[in-house]
Amino acid sequence: MNDISEFQKFEESSEPGESREFEDISPTTLADLLGRGQVMDIGIRPLWPSVPRVAGPAFTVRCPPGDNLMLHAAIHRAEPGSVVVVESGDVDYALAGGNVCDVARRRGIAAFVADGVIRDLAEVREMRFPVFARGVIPIPGTKKAVGPLNGPVRCGGVDVEAGDIVVADEEGIVVVPRARREQVLRDARAKVAEEAGESLDAWEAAHRARIDDILRDNGFED
Repeated sequence: MNDISEFQKFEESSEPGESREFEDISPTTLADLLGRGQVMDIGIRPLWPSVPRVAGPAFTVRCPPGDNLMLHAAIHRAEPGSVVVVESGDVDYALAGGNVCDVARRRGIAAFVADGVIRDLAEVREMRFPVFARGVIPIPGTKKAVGPLNGPVRCGGVDVEAGDIVVADEEGIVVVPRARREQVLRDARAKVAEEAGESLDAWEAAHRARIDDILRDNGFED
């Protein structure tokens, strides 16, 4: 599929304004609803402290090991509010540095979520651009490998399609399939409201009863 049709698919399937409704929902709540398969592994983490929660439609990029061309192309094409999600799996060469992150920030991109590494972390931290990745290395990759944008990628062990909703903060990164966006948002809001209405005393009582039942059913005796 060519780049034009991929961009059209992204524009039709993603609504950055509506995706921001997920900023009120923690990855913890979403993980409870979606399960382990939609949660990226612990290697994909915020690269500077107190990164704010971000939520937006995925703009997907695939970079082969040692090359970062298509991420550099993506920052000029992703819509404001997008989360650029990169499949790379390479920790030997940086996918991006300070200038790339600054241009992305200036264009309104919400964050990078990269299965790889970046460089110029001090600059990125100072500009407060959210980057979730595997780490930092000072040497950049090459710019040779041309490929399509907004195809399916795998990042942090999760399959991601263009327009899926990515919610990320210091608790982790969860991917909400775009086809389930509305239902997951309703369920998450209901769960948050239910938990907000429960006191710690009530939670403790219910929790102890549940744990004691499990212990008893498995032969535990005090």
